[in-house]
Amino acid sequence: MSGIPADVDADAAPPMTVPLRHFVVALAFLVAGVTVGVVEGRAGHLAQVHLLLAGWVCLTIMGALTQFVPVWCGIELHSRRLAAAQLPLTAVGFAGLAAGFLTATPTLLPVAGAFALIGVWTLCYNIGRTLLAVEPDVTAIHFGWALVFFALVTVAGIVLALDHAAGVLPFLGIGRQGLLLAHGTLAVFGAVLTTVAGALAQLAPMFTQADTGSIDAAVQRAETAVYPFGVLALAGGRLIGSPVLARFGAVIVAAGLGVVAVLLARQLVGARVEWSSMLTRYSVAALSLFLWAGLTVVAWWTDPLAYAGLLGQPSTVLLVGGIGFVVLGTLYHVVPFIVWVHRYSDRLGFEDVPMVDDLYDHRIAAIDGVTLTIAYGLLVSSQWLETPDGTTLVAGGLAFFGTVLFAGNLVAVLVEHSPQSLPTLLTGRERTPAEDS
Repeated sequence: MSGIPADVDADAAPPMTVPLRHFVVALAFLVAGVTVGVVEGRAGHLAQVHLLLAGWVCLTIMGALTQFVPVWCGIELHSRRLAAAQLPLTAVGFAGLAAGFLTATPTLLPVAGAFALIGVWTLCYNIGRTLLAVEPDVTAIHFGWALVFFALVTVAGIVLALDHAAGVLPFLGIGRQGLLLAHGTLAVFGAVLTTVAGALAQLAPMFTQADTGSIDAAVQRAETAVYPFGVLALAGGRLIGSPVLARFGAVIVAAGLGVVAVLLARQLVGARVEWSSMLTRYSVAALSLFLWAGLTVVAWWTDPLAYAGLLGQPSTVLLVGGIGFVVLGTLYHVVPFIVWVHRYSDRLGFEDVPMVDDLYDHRIAAIDGVTLTIAYGLLVSSQWLETPDGTTLVAGGLAFFGTVLFAGNLVAVLVEHSPQSLPTLLTGRERTPAEDS
């Protein structure tokens, strides 16, 4: 069934407004990022990267961590006030970074970077304090490492921002390309993909209801133990210009993500539930990660320090297929899940209530899924193969259309099913049961 799994504690969640605000703001960054890509093209590349990876993906991760660490672990979030404060700080910071790159205003970057750093470190402290009370498992260990990477990537980012504005790197004795490579490595393979791997370790078995064999569990534990050190080695080798260290880390990172892809695929093949939009998008992600790992390990072994190979080959397969489709699929369950818990869970058993996956429009989900998949295929072909002129433009138009459908479908869930109006959800404060009594 598409309701609440039996092994989570929904009562431990923070107020509904906290994660949903993150998700709605993240959706705005998604639409803005795709729009910048269509309108500005290569000229807006750095702005688009920060809008999509920092604004959409990282804000989504921040909202998800705030919601599901307490839910999965059955413990109270350390501080709800900090959870509420982190969003405006990081949103202003990420938007400011994108604006600085779009308008070529380097003096804006350190200010925006400071907001982003304070917001992200607020998350790291709050979730870190919460995780300290948890028995470590695969997901908790991944999340703990992800917080370390979030902290490191913001430090690297603020140094890069200061260098844009005032040229500080020569005084620090750090090469700009090495720091850029380390920053990108820590962001994508550290903060983002470590979180993705940890979330999939919990979400895939939970929502496929597939059996996890002893071999799968052992392989997953091995990935959990070694993957973070691979990220540190790859980032460190790139920072100091050591091909040996970077190559060592590159093999571990590529192999680790290949393992994540295989384990996810095995869960999907063994699924014992009705197929959903979430699982369809996870299928694209599993195939993409597996393809990317096989191609990238060869490219990184040859030259792990090349700036063009920062995200492996082809990078679109990783960013759009491996990361983008995981986030798309997860949001298609997480947003309705949170709304369902607050609107319908108390009515279950007393009256007919919809299931979680009934809250969004499946026809729109099918259309946006097909549209975004075609756009993804066109982007890969334009990067990897010789394709006709205009392929990228067509892909951008399809991506924009699919993104608007996706965002609109999820916002409609909030409008139609949330116990609060959307303006109240975004700007008001949810009342607690104690206040209502």
